[in-house]
Amino acid sequence: MSIAIALSAVLGAVCVVLVALPFLREPEPVSDELEEMTPERQRRLALAEERDRALSALKELEADHRARRINDEDYRASIGQLRREAAGALRALDRENEIDSGIPADVTNETDTENGAPVDPLGYL
Repeated sequence: MSIAIALSAVLGAVCVVLVALPFLREPEPVSDELEEMTPERQRRLALAEERDRALSALKELEADHRARRINDEDYRASIGQLRREAAGALRALDRENEIDSGIPADVTNETDTENGAPVDPLGYL
């Protein structure tokens, strides 16, 4: 009986090692060289960084205003410019995405001319 237990323990250990072996190996890299960024990709990255900077500044300004570290006058003087920068960066990214996908960026921004309500292109609204 003890031989059967020892044999099962050895067999169990072998099975565990065989199952775990692929996870323990280091993957072989295809190449150590980084891909060259295309001008289009560099532009998109620059636009995304601009968007992130503008949204971060806007978020920080609003947090400072809520915490009363910035008074109302300074807040009003700064908020408009930051919102315009953020909106411009978002529009630029939308235009880039529109060029890549062929889908107009303003599809979701369409409004009904009579009452100003959003137009749902799928007809769910």
